[in-house]
Amino acid sequence: MSNLNLKENNMLRDVIIRSALIIATVAIVVWALPHDKNNMFHVEEGKPWKYVDITAPFDFPVYKSDEVIKQEQDSVMRLYEPYYRYNAEKGPQMVKKFATDYADGIPDVPEYFVPLICNRLQAIYDNGIMESKEYDELQSDTSVMIRVVSKKQATSESIMNIYSTKKAYEKLFTDQQLSALRQQLQKCNLNNYIVPNLTYDRERSETSKNELIASIPLASGLVQQGEKIVDQGEIVTERTKRIIESYMRENDRRSQDKTRNQISLLGQILYVSILMICFTVYLSLYRKDYFEKPRSITMLYALIIIFALLTALLIRNTFVHVYILPYAMVPIFIRVFMDSRTAFMTHVIMILICALMLQHPFEFIVLETVAGLVAISSLRELSQRSQLFRSAIVISLAAMAVNLAFDWSRATALSQIDYSTYNYLVANGIGLLFAYPLLYLIEKAFGFTSDITLIELSNTNNPLLQRMSEVAPGTFNHSIQVANLAGEIANKIDAKAQLVRTGALYHDIGKLANPIYFTENQSGIDPHEMLTDIESAQIIISHVTEGLKMADKYNLPKVIRNFIATHHGQGKAKFFYIRYKNEHPDEPVDDLLFTYPGPNPFTREHACLMMADGVEAASRSLTDYTEQSIRNLVEKIVDSQVAEGYFRECPITFRDIQYAKTVLIEKLKTIYHTRVSYPDEKQ
Repeated sequence: MSNLNLKENNMLRDVIIRSALIIATVAIVVWALPHDKNNMFHVEEGKPWKYVDITAPFDFPVYKSDEVIKQEQDSVMRLYEPYYRYNAEKGPQMVKKFATDYADGIPDVPEYFVPLICNRLQAIYDNGIMESKEYDELQSDTSVMIRVVSKKQATSESIMNIYSTKKAYEKLFTDQQLSALRQQLQKCNLNNYIVPNLTYDRERSETSKNELIASIPLASGLVQQGEKIVDQGEIVTERTKRIIESYMRENDRRSQDKTRNQISLLGQILYVSILMICFTVYLSLYRKDYFEKPRSITMLYALIIIFALLTALLIRNTFVHVYILPYAMVPIFIRVFMDSRTAFMTHVIMILICALMLQHPFEFIVLETVAGLVAISSLRELSQRSQLFRSAIVISLAAMAVNLAFDWSRATALSQIDYSTYNYLVANGIGLLFAYPLLYLIEKAFGFTSDITLIELSNTNNPLLQRMSEVAPGTFNHSIQVANLAGEIANKIDAKAQLVRTGALYHDIGKLANPIYFTENQSGIDPHEMLTDIESAQIIISHVTEGLKMADKYNLPKVIRNFIATHHGQGKAKFFYIRYKNEHPDEPVDDLLFTYPGPNPFTREHACLMMADGVEAASRSLTDYTEQSIRNLVEKIVDSQVAEGYFRECPITFRDIQYAKTVLIEKLKTIYHTRVSYPDEKQ
């Protein structure tokens, strides 16, 4: 009964996983698909039209080009007159203020100059004064007119009849009667009585500007329903290009209808869903074992999604032909890592999905299908770079042959063939050469050989591990013990055991820089006796940073470097920290001097290593290896790590930690078991 339930649960899990893969892939691909086919034409002026004939399905205007519209806008903007509000009260206020300030006259100036200046100021205010900055911008064109709004009337005035604050000040002193006493009048600070009474009316000005721009017609002709737009093979002229672009623009406007868009979206969802269901059914029937390897199945679906996204990007931007994409790279990857049948099925499904984005996909499907078949046939295994080079040449030649067949079948003369497409196919072949370095990325991204790589790194003949065994044998033995303990914990809690073991072997490689300063490598002499606690702590802590430097030097994977950085987290070098505090009870302690750089563990595997490392190191200080002493030690070390918050950032549960304790206790009991005393032989 339990086996039946387990089988049903496994079947349910498989259905859920496969359904999730289908739904996720369909969602991403449909999201990326262009939802309007009008942008799927790639129009090139002076080149033959390579798509089918186009006849106008409806009436639409021929829109002007952006350059023509810009020229007409520049022309009509010469008629633009910005609006300025006239403040009739500002002038009299300033004139009255001047008259009041100099009611007793101006020193060394005849009395009649006060009313004369008032008269000149009023005349200037009657013409209008604006800010100097605005005036300078307008004055650059002496023909500029502005609209002065006074009360409810707006009159056109030339900018030459208006004053800026600076020009108004100069106007006073160029007056024939006032210029004679210029020096005396300058003491009056006449610029204090000159302020703008013309204010820019943004709302009216913008309205006027928009009305002028709106008066420009955007179209220059009309194409009637049923009228021929372009024939296949016809050279695209400037007017033909504008007509095609106008058709695309009008079609886009008409496609804004929500009902039509919804139906189109449903069709795309159904199309992609059918293809992905067929692909998943194929894998379920013939390659069921791939579902047991999440990274393998992820690669298959990811490749389909990636090339669909790249195709959508090219279609939306239309800056290069889709033939430049090396679609044959997909079957190459899958053939190398999996098998030929899966490679072909994946390639066909991907091509059919990408073809949905094209206006006329038949040629694309045939060409890329042939290229994929040639790729699978020509590259059964990849052991040399020359193999990929030969395959790229053969694939390119096959693709060009198919394209040439289509060109010959529809051309009436060789001169009509557009040879620019072959440039893209050549670039496609060059792009296939990048499959070799990308294979390494695929391997790392999807982990096809990740366990193999870890096993290779775990080999004790590895140069770095061999050096550790010679220079720091105590650390080497410690690392092996920690690797065994951490690996057992990982097995117990369903973590990545091989990853933990490999990380444990390298977690202390930084001790190679100063091996004698670590207890496991000492033989009676302790160099810390000649150092202060702070100096000793810094040396102990430095094995983390030194380890990271060595990891970079030996190009260790990032996952291994993470074990080096996190195996002490942000804990303290407790021996020297506590001793320093005890010896300096009245002094404040800088905790950073005794703290490891971290970070704290952020994966379950990191936590396994931290627990195993702490317990294994502490177990060497036990004087009596009984079950109780080992249990107490494990409980003390692990509980202190939990209490100090080392595991807050990693997804390990209390249940996992309890399992880890059990494993550590049992393993340490086995390691430190009591040996049987051999009896002495009686004489």
